Amino acid sequence: MATKPALQPKINKRAKFSYKGDYGHVLIAAGSFGKIGAALLSIGAALRSGAGLVTALVPRVGYEIMQIKNPEAMAIVSGENFLKEVPNTEKFNALAVGPGIGNETETKVFLQLLLKQYKLPIVIDADALNIISATSNLLKLLTPHSILTPHHREFERLVGKWETDEEKIQKQKKFSKTYNVIIVLKGANTSVSTPDGKMYFNITGNAGMAKGGSGDVLTGVIASLLAQKYSPAEAAILGVYIHGLAGDFAKEKLGETAMNASDIISYLPKAFKTLENPKNKS
Repeated sequence: MATKPALQPKINKRAKFSYKGDYGHVLIAAGSFGKIGAALLSIGAALRSGAGLVTALVPRVGYEIMQIKNPEAMAIVSGENFLKEVPNTEKFNALAVGPGIGNETETKVFLQLLLKQYKLPIVIDADALNIISATSNLLKLLTPHSILTPHHREFERLVGKWETDEEKIQKQKKFSKTYNVIIVLKGANTSVSTPDGKMYFNITGNAGMAKGGSGDVLTGVIASLLAQKYSPAEAAILGVYIHGLAGDFAKEKLGETAMNASDIISYLPKAFKTLENPKNKS
């Protein structure tokens, strides 16, 4: 069970004499025509989660708004309305792909080339998951200990239907073992399964987070932690907890009905500060 006391020791303390290169460089491939908002949310969350450098890989249609909305991030352009060309990814310590990328033919080719090129664990979300579900041979390209973050419908596309929660959990554990990946199954009490058969159930979060964009925020948080040399399992478990905690702070201030995904980003600093300071009981 993921709890605050268990996670506090896993927050890496930032050294006084350090610089941005010590905290990793994350690349987030996201967005397409009509879905640039998903990219903005993921990038914004990554910037608020401690990575030293954040680069957005977006189609040209999203370039200007990306630079205006998130000036701390760098940007690489790929394609016009949809991601197309794959840049050299060797310099990046972590990579996330999927939020808002769509499922165009050129995007499917892009994803295949990206999975073939990048050799470290990847955070895979949203449209990237749906492309993988429809193209089963892509599962063989997943780097060991990559982190897949489906909601229930996306997970169903990956593993098929289930009748009970117990059956769903068994399918999740089996998928993690079979493909040597981490599954973050989003929802109430989000569950995280690891290749060694372990399961973790999160205790933070609320129904106000059941809004479009919340998953894009989670992707940015996890990818940012991964860039900072947390293990994939730690990044997933800690990322889910912090994401939910920020959502709980947003609920306290705004209520469940009116809060939205960008509000979660606004409360990430408070969530991190709560875990960084053991004396802070809020």
